Amino acid sequence: MIDRRIFGLGLGVSLAGGLAACGGSKNAARWRLGFSQVTTTEPWRVLFSREMREAAAKHPEIALTIADGQDRTEKQVSDVEAFIRQRVDLILISPKESAGLTGAVEAATAAGIPVIVLDRGVNTEAYRQFIGSDNLKIGRMAGDYAVGLLGGKGKAKGRMVEIWGGMASTPAQERHKGFAEAADAEPGIVRLVDRQDADWKQDRAYNIMASALKAHPAIDLVYAHNDPMAYGAYLAAKDVGRQGEMRFIGIDGIPTEGAKWVKDGALTATFVYEPPGAEAIEQAMRILHGEQVPKRIELGTQVIDVGDVDAFLATHA
Repeated sequence: MIDRRIFGLGLGVSLAGGLAACGGSKNAARWRLGFSQVTTTEPWRVLFSREMREAAAKHPEIALTIADGQDRTEKQVSDVEAFIRQRVDLILISPKESAGLTGAVEAATAAGIPVIVLDRGVNTEAYRQFIGSDNLKIGRMAGDYAVGLLGGKGKAKGRMVEIWGGMASTPAQERHKGFAEAADAEPGIVRLVDRQDADWKQDRAYNIMASALKAHPAIDLVYAHNDPMAYGAYLAAKDVGRQGEMRFIGIDGIPTEGAKWVKDGALTATFVYEPPGAEAIEQAMRILHGEQVPKRIELGTQVIDVGDVDAFLATHA
């Protein structure tokens, strides 16, 4: 298992339209790569795609096409099917849902096209490589951190709200499971809502939190499966003057989002979720050159809170 550290960050670039080609020119390129991205608008995805494009641009022998899944499983399936018909040399895919993209991955592999699965897994082993973070581990880290905030192991007490990402996605399931292993072991921690799915969206998390605030006069901690949802919950609490009574924990750690919100005092902590775009191109080149690659590459993580946010931002400007 390979542990990769955090790449250079920064946002501000998004993809226009459904397809974007980059890397070497298609006429000069030796290899064609197709990437099915869930969406090209969510900030972590923007960073993910940007790093992939920048890495591909360093290799004039490849032409990379990024297909925008528009946050719809059926669009991603269609995009992968199009890549198969075009006989691209390698397919990269970051699935919105595990089950929904399993067949597409198997079809590509059956067609003799190597597949790299990124960030979210699929329900098959019929791919060349998976690259992503250990969401179960990150969830455990967040759970341990929450227990510490609420009084420590064996003594923790508090009322908490958990806001899910997409329930059909493996990251949300694993971030919940890892967190629950720590938090649910503490009888003093009480869950106030059950399985509230904001689908990774800030506005949906705001609405979930607004309802929770109306129903519960006291809330001590909010754990959201990504930073935009944690921030949406914070804004809901702030709008009714209750943000000071609770702590907010998220995941992603983008300098312009999660880390900034920690610096500003909105979030108590975030956990870095490293985009796999640059690593994906590096591994794709190895596969295209006939090299053996590990089945799984695990990316690194770290907690960012008030104690180390300044150092983090100084090295990820």
